[in-house]
Amino acid sequence: MSYFYREYHDGPDPLAPPYDVRSALDGMGDAVLSGSTPLDALRDLLRRGLPGAPDRRGLDDLLRQVRRRRRELRDNTRLDGTLERARALLDKAIGQERAELFPDPSDDARFRESALDALPSDAARAVQELAGYDWRSAAARQTFEELRDLLRREVLDSQFRGMRDALANPDPAAMEQVRQMMSDLNDMLDRDARGEHTQEDFDQFMQKYGDMFPENPRNLDELVDQLARRAAAAQRLLASLTPEQREELAGLINHTLEQAGLAEQMRRLGDALSARRPDLAWGAPERVSGEQPMGMGDAVTALQELADLGDLETALRQDYPGARLDDIDEAAVRRALGRSAVDDLEALRQVERELEAQGYLRRNRGKLELTPKAVRRLGETALRRVFASLDSGRRGDHDQRDAGTAGEPTGSTRQWRFGDEQPIDVVRTVVNGVQRGGGAPVRLSVDDFEVVETERRSAAAVCLLVDLSYSMALRGTWAAAKQTALALQALVASKFPQDAVQIIGFSNYARVLRPDELAGLEWDMVQGTNLHHALLIAGRHLDRHPDFEPVVLVVTDGEPTAHLMRDGVPRFEWPPSQETLTLTLAEVDKMTRRRATINVFMLAADDRLREFVDEVARRNGGRVFSASADRLGEYVVSDFLRARRTR
Repeated sequence: MSYFYREYHDGPDPLAPPYDVRSALDGMGDAVLSGSTPLDALRDLLRRGLPGAPDRRGLDDLLRQVRRRRRELRDNTRLDGTLERARALLDKAIGQERAELFPDPSDDARFRESALDALPSDAARAVQELAGYDWRSAAARQTFEELRDLLRREVLDSQFRGMRDALANPDPAAMEQVRQMMSDLNDMLDRDARGEHTQEDFDQFMQKYGDMFPENPRNLDELVDQLARRAAAAQRLLASLTPEQREELAGLINHTLEQAGLAEQMRRLGDALSARRPDLAWGAPERVSGEQPMGMGDAVTALQELADLGDLETALRQDYPGARLDDIDEAAVRRALGRSAVDDLEALRQVERELEAQGYLRRNRGKLELTPKAVRRLGETALRRVFASLDSGRRGDHDQRDAGTAGEPTGSTRQWRFGDEQPIDVVRTVVNGVQRGGGAPVRLSVDDFEVVETERRSAAAVCLLVDLSYSMALRGTWAAAKQTALALQALVASKFPQDAVQIIGFSNYARVLRPDELAGLEWDMVQGTNLHHALLIAGRHLDRHPDFEPVVLVVTDGEPTAHLMRDGVPRFEWPPSQETLTLTLAEVDKMTRRRATINVFMLAADDRLREFVDEVARRNGGRVFSASADRLGEYVVSDFLRARRTR
């Protein structure tokens, strides 16, 4: 049996390692920790480009290129070039004919001159009247034929790209082939409308007329798309001219098609294309300001490119509901920006796919969410930032990464029991396996495992109460509060897993926040700071863990302005009512009886808030911190660590 090897060309390499998206997630994390939603953070990442990949362009770079190309086209496009050229050739032919007639003293010459004098100023009607004129001047007859050839080439090129070159030399056989092609094309579209078209029919059509379609479509849908976009651009060309120019050029087009015997076939084709692609901007005018006149075919090509660039710009902005990178037409990117831009786009698409495939993002009913895996990583990032901001003299064991769950080892071991979190004693475990079974290889059973005994570490019931009210967003402190909550969650999970942590957000109501929803959490656009309800929920958490040390931390920027009534409905009043203050302080007193110290972190310095927190500290014995937003995480984490070390 023989083997041979070659480069793999049948799609993505199946043996390639998964795309590393951790740096991409960290890039998203900067935006998420600053208060953005996961969807907005992903869009910001894709707009900026991939971190660590300076050679790859982001959506903003591609968008700038698209806009620059649109400006160039608009500044260099003038749409009336064919009309201007037709008028010039018409004037030249008439002048040549007059020069031929002037020396002739006959009545026939004078009659012809009067006929030329009576020609309408509109070029379309003048060409139509001269269609049957018997030219005396051979030069004038040749010039007029140049005019007709020009119109025939430009009109057909405006509908079928590349047709101008195919009709460069007047050839009746070539025109007859064009007529037959259009007839066969319309018949094929009719069969497709009846559901009778096959790919074999299309292949036979392309085999016969493929040289007339330089874009080389692979099936009927691609051909229809190409023809429809060009036909729509031709309609936009007419709509972009002045009313007088539009009427004149339309008359020239209709006369040319009538003379070529293509008027009926072109009408059938136009109706079929507009019915299949009604989404195109048929007849929408385009503003251009170029000085260089362009032929009709080139002008239609420019308008077609402008329309494609407009659609591409909309897709690249990604600012519409449900936007995804898959909405961006790869073929449009290749036409406008080249192959390298397609590679850049594919790299961005790969990041979006891999973030979902590797379990960092998920879509829940169309909404993009961070998974618990991603939240853990973002929490660790937030915690590292907090520790990095601490003074070197106060770092202590902040960066300790090998902390276990139950304190220092005692030097002894015991048999492993289900639920144990202590480290495995590998030596004792292997020795037990050898003694039980002997020989090699050693086969371990559950009974062989032993764990290292450690000193028991006290557990804490931690409650972090975070203000979600509208004022937090107005003051610009909401992002810092969210980052602090993530950092504290990560700290407890990594260094104090025996602790029971609960994060409670409060505005007009209070609610428990799951770790996996912290990163995507947004502030509530409602009025009310219902600390009363938040303390009620925190009290229930502490009561479920009576043997744990209670830790209560409150982050807020305002005094209580709402409380929960007996029927469960919140009541808001500003300035705060006496009932709100009384009920809130009653919950503070209950926390004091639970031996729970309440430390308050103020993000504002108004007199009412300071008066309230001073009363809380007097009743409870806790501390009050006046923290700036950029140091909130440092204050909260440091205070939590101080409390844990004290215990």
